[in-house]
Amino acid sequence: MGQESSTGTNSGSMRMPTVKYQRGDKVMGRWPGSSLYYEVKVLSFDAISQLYTVIYKDGTELELKEQDIKSVTGFQTRPRSRSRSPGRRRSRSRSPARTTRRSSSRTAAAVATAAITDSVLSTSREPKLKDTLEVRVTPLKETKAAENNSNNKHETKEENNTPVKVNEKSEEKVEADAEKIQGRYNLRRRKDDSGAKPSAVTAEQLEKEPAQVAAPSAAARSTALDFGGKIGFFSSSGAYFWLLFLPAWVLFLALQVNLEDPSLTNFPPPLPPLEAFWDTQAFGFVILWILFQVLLYILPVGKLSEGMPLRSGERLKYRTNGFFAIVMSAAAVAAAVYLGFDLTYIHSHFLQLAVASFLISVLLSIYLYVRSRYAASEQLALGGSSGNVVYDFFKGHELNPRVKNFDLKFFCEMRPGLIGWCLINFAMALAEMKRHGLDAPSYSMILVNLFQLLYVADGLWNEEAILTTMDLMHDGFGFMLAFGDLVWVPFTYTLQAYYLVHHPNPLSLPAVTVIVILKLVGFYIFRKSNSEKNAFRRNPSDPKLSHLRTIPTATGKSLLVSGWWGVVRHPNYLGDLMMALAWSLPCGFSHLLPWYYMIYFIILLVHRDSRDMSECRRKYGSAWDEYCRTVRYRIIPRVY
Repeated sequence: MGQESSTGTNSGSMRMPTVKYQRGDKVMGRWPGSSLYYEVKVLSFDAISQLYTVIYKDGTELELKEQDIKSVTGFQTRPRSRSRSPGRRRSRSRSPARTTRRSSSRTAAAVATAAITDSVLSTSREPKLKDTLEVRVTPLKETKAAENNSNNKHETKEENNTPVKVNEKSEEKVEADAEKIQGRYNLRRRKDDSGAKPSAVTAEQLEKEPAQVAAPSAAARSTALDFGGKIGFFSSSGAYFWLLFLPAWVLFLALQVNLEDPSLTNFPPPLPPLEAFWDTQAFGFVILWILFQVLLYILPVGKLSEGMPLRSGERLKYRTNGFFAIVMSAAAVAAAVYLGFDLTYIHSHFLQLAVASFLISVLLSIYLYVRSRYAASEQLALGGSSGNVVYDFFKGHELNPRVKNFDLKFFCEMRPGLIGWCLINFAMALAEMKRHGLDAPSYSMILVNLFQLLYVADGLWNEEAILTTMDLMHDGFGFMLAFGDLVWVPFTYTLQAYYLVHHPNPLSLPAVTVIVILKLVGFYIFRKSNSEKNAFRRNPSDPKLSHLRTIPTATGKSLLVSGWWGVVRHPNYLGDLMMALAWSLPCGFSHLLPWYYMIYFIILLVHRDSRDMSECRRKYGSAWDEYCRTVRYRIIPRVY
């Protein structure tokens, strides 16, 4: 994590313990669950937990206790062992036979060490470490296979010439060790799973011979800045841009869609007077709507679902009663209309409602960032822990902020904005009828309302599936998601319905039929592929999934290359784009504005695909390259 979360800055007037190792010191750190010691560099010391944060050669960061750290000097000053066993002999001979012996030994050590490191890293993501391997230093018999590998190009990277023997622990021993490891270590991040492994020294070697210590790797922050790094749009300076641009863009769209000629090529309309942006009644309406959704969320109705394992191994519980919430919301809206409430108020006060929602999202984001400064390091999001205040405020510093059992990110992701999207669409249909004196909405308005209602209702019916998505598993909760959930979704995804209020587009029955078929095909691909993914992520060993083909990875996980996931790498994106096209077609081709969602969605999904590619290549290495060769196309078969 960022240094701000691991240096113990909130220690107050507590007495500071003696710090044996200083920031920047090169030391030898024990690897979790083994007797291996690797060269590490000290990043910081937490005075409260009394843990050292260290970084390994491959970029992994851990928090270690002092007894798990030894000085490099202690390694180098111990006398060499005089053992004359074949595996320990240090002959200076340069004969071809001798060279082969030493090379094969290094190769065997390299292969075994790589396997051990991959095993530890993969099992560290699971609640129990059942497959952890223990390393013991013993001679290995020279084999023909080892001789065949003596020309390994990477063998010169291994500084430890002693071969190793790998013995598997019993399951009971490993489970006992797992509890001890969880309390001692905090695995933070592995920079490159496919990179060279650091040289290792076992505890037994401490008493027998020194270890060759390589030059230290540069200490990096807990995670790289996402979306382009320091010079990207979402860098520290880029975050300022997005904080200003996103609200301005929503304002521009809200003003533009209300014009008689809502062309995106027109000069932006003049700003209305300041008092036109604020309406106390509109602010109260938004607050009331959010509180109503909070009430529906906390009711003991629906299933308690478990999220995916966190870095600590914990699995949070979520109340997945979203479909109940949308049904009750629809009943409440119907009752309000029956009692005489004019829902066309939403159309006439669209701008004021958007401003009120924006203000609430800002206040929520400030609260989220302030509380994240007091959160434990394991509760922070890797992607929002750069140490830069503006970037972390925008990206989200804490992964799963909760008030007791009330999960703020999950609630905002699925409730007020998403269900509010359907409410605004319905209000636009009523506004169209009122404006044009119709007894029923137009075909175009009906299609837009039904298509988007189906999309939202399906998401809430399958609400549990969102627990395996990138937003819930990896992204912190900050301004980006708060603004997106409360402002972007309900006030930009409804532009097609808003557009049709002022610009009706008559549709023939054949056109309606084609659009409906496109929507249903896209919906089928979207739902089927997401169901396959969610089932596979939750239980890859499910007998119902035994027919699916997979590619194993070094992390212990497998990549799905069957079903829709064998056609393209993101079939859910393909279905999403087909549905987006079906939403835009009812608006016709007179203006680009109602196609805004389609254009935006293409950019969003291509960018997400790029992020996913980078992350998966880092995690899975050569297995991901094999997957890309097997499934060639990213989103659209034979196109992209």
